[in-house]
Amino acid sequence: MAAFEALYRRYRDWVVNLAFRFTRDRELALDVLQDTFLYVLKKFPGFELHSNMKTFLYPVVRNLAISAQSRSRRVSMGEGSTRRLAARSDPEAAERRRQLADVVNRLPPGQREVLILRFVDDLPLAAIATALGVPVGTVKSRLHAALEGLRRDDVTKKYFEP
Repeated sequence: MAAFEALYRRYRDWVVNLAFRFTRDRELALDVLQDTFLYVLKKFPGFELHSNMKTFLYPVVRNLAISAQSRSRRVSMGEGSTRRLAARSDPEAAERRRQLADVVNRLPPGQREVLILRFVDDLPLAAIATALGVPVGTVKSRLHAALEGLRRDDVTKKYFEP
């Protein structure tokens, strides 16, 4: 139980934040947190981790969040939650974050997912490939396409100029 509690304490915030990205609903994200650690608890004893814990948890959280969202008709995918989060700080910074979030939200889902896993969750390409169940080459291709999309967008191209 001590090992499980340590895992829970270490990864609970990451799980909730990841679930929130998929559900855009804090309550659903908390439900996904419970479901995720129930899943992990069922793996004990005898659980052997052969990769990064985030790599193991990512597909679990993703699938549970998508299922929770499907069950709940009160959730709609959109960027409203990103705007609410951006509004918490100074107005100029909030506007820049909102604009960036809008550009990222316009990327195709696969590209957006890889971009966030790489630069927000700081996962290496191999771990992203494992978490998504795709070859590393696919991850590289999606990441490249996402970065090209950001380079071409009028709002974000200034971040790529020397």
